[in-house]
Amino acid sequence: MREVRAARMHVARTAALGLVQAACVIVTALVIGHLGAELLVHRRLPQSAPLLLGLLALALVVRAAAVLVEQRTAHRAATDAIAQLRSRIVSHAARLGPRGSAGRGADLTALATTGVENLRPYLVGYVPQLLLSLTVTPLCLVTIGLLDLTSALIALFTLPLIPLFMILVGKLTVGRSEKLLADMRTMWAQMLDLVDGLPTLRALGREKGPEKVVRELGDRHRASTMASLKYAFLSGMVLELLATLCVALIAVSIGMRLVYGHMDLAPALAVLVLAPEVYQPLRNVGSQYHSSTDGLAAVTASFEVLDEPVAPDGTVEAPDLRTATLALRGVTVHSRDGLAPHLADVTIRPGRVLALTGASGSGKTTAVQVLLGLLEPDEGRAEVIAADGTTTGVRELRRRSLWDQVALLPQRPVLPPGTIRSVLTSTRPDATETEIEHAASVAGLDPVITERGWDADLGRAGAGISLGERQRLSLARAMLSPAPLVVLDEPTAHLDGATEQVVLDLIADLRSQGRTVLVIAHRSRLVDIADDVAEVHAS
Repeated sequence: MREVRAARMHVARTAALGLVQAACVIVTALVIGHLGAELLVHRRLPQSAPLLLGLLALALVVRAAAVLVEQRTAHRAATDAIAQLRSRIVSHAARLGPRGSAGRGADLTALATTGVENLRPYLVGYVPQLLLSLTVTPLCLVTIGLLDLTSALIALFTLPLIPLFMILVGKLTVGRSEKLLADMRTMWAQMLDLVDGLPTLRALGREKGPEKVVRELGDRHRASTMASLKYAFLSGMVLELLATLCVALIAVSIGMRLVYGHMDLAPALAVLVLAPEVYQPLRNVGSQYHSSTDGLAAVTASFEVLDEPVAPDGTVEAPDLRTATLALRGVTVHSRDGLAPHLADVTIRPGRVLALTGASGSGKTTAVQVLLGLLEPDEGRAEVIAADGTTTGVRELRRRSLWDQVALLPQRPVLPPGTIRSVLTSTRPDATETEIEHAASVAGLDPVITERGWDADLGRAGAGISLGERQRLSLARAMLSPAPLVVLDEPTAHLDGATEQVVLDLIADLRSQGRTVLVIAHRSRLVDIADDVAEVHAS
């Protein structure tokens, strides 16, 4: 409620509707008690009291409408709350950078999708019943006390048995929801890694092996889910039996006093109608207990991500990168295998092409992340030197002002869905047709456009074209971008030798426009065309 506005509105609305339902229940019980006593004692048919019949019908209709509104708004509120929480998780993880939660990949994906969906039964089922137990139960209990003190005392003493048994059953399920969510996130991560690696497995002729892994993942998920369902059915049966016995105690007491003439019929009937309503909300809370634990486990996991501190943004506007120099000064970053990079010194001068080289795992990509303010180094610092000689640390800059001047092409291109034309124009909406065609031609997209056309639909991340064609499309986006700094991470990794020349020509074209190019390179041809070469090492 503190963090998600939709949840606050949902709780307030549900509490108000709970009061309406409590009033309707009490009116219904009193009217039924009066009409029943008139019929059985005085032989007066209910039709002889049309106002009471109308009041009874109105109470039933209003209660049904309140329940309907509660259910409809609960689903809408749950959807809004999940969307707000999911948006916050993804945004916060992105701000944490590649070494924070954003680097957990499939685990974070599982939490932001299936994980937070566990909030739906919690908000739709558990929260409304909890609020009804705080509105309907006490109001009905007070009304019973006014009608019959003995029945009220029986209800008052038996009512704590329901939460007591909820606790006893709950002790059997301690950690079950957390374990189920953790298992689900682990299985998601393994499954996504498997799907991501299928093209490589297929290329090596090993695509038939992973079905055993898929089968084992399915068995683990089934076993974990069935174990949770077993406890859910057990708790539901126990609470249903207990609520029935508690109502039976009140009914037996009333019946005995009616037989001996110690109680009037009208309050007796009213109490019999009210008694189940006293226990029903608490019993429903118990049956929805597992929804609460699943939902709270998802919330706990979500706030573990949201509570991770984010490096504060700077306040200084980044200088114009067309004339500024970027540099790494003695940058060292701790990795799982040591220090990568170790004491890296790199200088990127404006309007030139710099090739960043080094052995695999030496920290080339990490060095670029530090340079762009995506990662905090353990030692050293990244800085920007303006044309007038003013030196500013990258962490002191307002990072959006820096990133708006950078076009980054990672090894796995990130592309929005849409047509080839819309994917290109999204980079620069004001680009002319001639500029778009020139960028596509320089990137070697002409064969793709000839075969598929400008309006060929692409799925998420460029699905529908090959990895090499996605690379060329991303290169065309970089070419079309007005950013003065272009960062290319192994731009020829997915291209054959013939297409590699297209990349070399494109880099030369970028240099001729006066743009600065930083290319992470393994292949010698990329290094040969660079104006400057810098090497990073691991330790």
